[in-house]
Amino acid sequence: MEKMGAVQHELGSRDRILLAARSSFAGQGFHQTPMAELAQAAQVSVGQIYRLFKDKEDIIAAIVAADADERVAEISLLCERAKRGELSIERTFELMALTVIDTEEEALSFDILAEAFRNPAVGETITAMCVRYRAVLRECACIANPGLSDKAIDAAEEVIMACMFGLGHRSLSMPKLSSPEAAQWAARLIMASLRTVEAGQQAPAAH
Repeated sequence: MEKMGAVQHELGSRDRILLAARSSFAGQGFHQTPMAELAQAAQVSVGQIYRLFKDKEDIIAAIVAADADERVAEISLLCERAKRGELSIERTFELMALTVIDTEEEALSFDILAEAFRNPAVGETITAMCVRYRAVLRECACIANPGLSDKAIDAAEEVIMACMFGLGHRSLSMPKLSSPEAAQWAARLIMASLRTVEAGQQAPAAH
């Protein structure tokens, strides 16, 4: 709490509110956090919160927008480094996995996902983030195997996206691997699957 207070002292009111909201929403839930408690944690008045945000839903939307920009920027940088040869593509996937594994805000993430179905602004921000995220994953899949067909790239994008999403929400599933181990194995398995797809290969026929 002292550390968060020190950080808050250096921030403006809006950023202090978002920082406090992350902590409060993650700890006790979005709907269970009273505005008065949030104001106290952010060291602002309730009136100041309402001058900057319409309601708690607006605060969630702001958190999602900030996270979306940060997450896409992180993986875009990793992809650019892979294209320049600074990272192997396997190491790139490993580092991507580490950006999502075991975050301190996993509980908040579940609250945000639920809110996305009720709040169009949150839903649209998450959808836009996923579009940008998928574009980077497509680039990485092509680096791993330049011979992938368009349909195989679509499939790779879908599977890698699902893998990253699952790794980011794994704590309740009783994982047996540490975070670094899970990231390493995820990258290794993604690479193995991408490399075994032959150039121009289409999806298997339905039985």
